[in-house]
Amino acid sequence: MTIRVLLADDQALLRSAFRVLVDSEPDMEVVGEAADGAQAVRLAKEHGPDVVLMDIRMPGTDGLAATRLISADPALAQVRVVILTTFEVDDYVVQALRAGASGFLGKGSEPEELLSAIRVAAGGEALLSPAATKGLIARFLARGDDGDGPDPARSERLGTLTGREREVLVQVAGGHSNDEIAERLEVSPLTVKTHVNRAMAKLGARDRAQLVVIAYESGLVRPRMD
Repeated sequence: MTIRVLLADDQALLRSAFRVLVDSEPDMEVVGEAADGAQAVRLAKEHGPDVVLMDIRMPGTDGLAATRLISADPALAQVRVVILTTFEVDDYVVQALRAGASGFLGKGSEPEELLSAIRVAAGGEALLSPAATKGLIARFLARGDDGDGPDPARSERLGTLTGREREVLVQVAGGHSNDEIAERLEVSPLTVKTHVNRAMAKLGARDRAQLVVIAYESGLVRPRMD
């Protein structure tokens, strides 16, 4: 199965470089290029890509607004957005995760990291770039925009989870794969996948990245400050 990729960046040179890289892979193809967020949303609706590589800072409709529009459209539920940014960790990245992005990569990432991120995002497993410090992201997510702490609405929704689903959610928030969680909890990877899928359905999460956001914003998982 070929992974369909949409490129959204206001720099034509970067889009060209990304296109050459993506199209060089036998399991990927670029289905469109957008120079701003509004065009990215329009092309996402037109082509239905599996993954959008989205620059966060673009003129007019920026990547954050475009991500929010794509994530809010039921017709684009299958589309995964990976944010491309000059900075590994900043408030824009956290807002993007909240808006529905599946994760992010620094523009300085190695080509193999980018290709891997596309494949991982297409499979619904994307979290953070390998170079990102999860502790810093955790601090941003837990702090929130106004510093008021855990979101009561998020916390209340956790009540719909079973004890095992909450336990699995904690492990997901720690960045562990299904195989790693299975080993930690001494269950099968298939059982873990079932719990993850049920948690996503109950919490209205598009993918694992959104589960991480919910885990921190609800207060279920506290950030490590070391």
